[in-house]
Amino acid sequence: MNVAEWILVAILSITLLVFLVVGIILIIKLMSLSDEIKNVVIESQDIAKNANGIVSNVKGMTSIGGTVEMFVDKYINPKLKEKVKEAKKEEKNGGK
Repeated sequence: MNVAEWILVAILSITLLVFLVVGIILIIKLMSLSDEIKNVVIESQDIAKNANGIVSNVKGMTSIGGTVEMFVDKYINPKLKEKVKEAKKEEKNGGK
């Protein structure tokens, strides 16, 4: 072989080696990046679920039906339960 051919083969071999090493490093970095992307996607799904819950809570509190339901649950139901208990006690006492 000629000296020029040896130089050409050496240059091409070194170039191939460099691209091979760079390719392996790039594949490793992309694999770690894909793991990070998976973590970000999982976190964003959790945030979206929490946001849906917050939206439904705010919607219930700001709408007329939600406000009335909250008022009934908080104030009227306990008073109604007390009256029902008192009525049952009176029935037991009056029936004896």
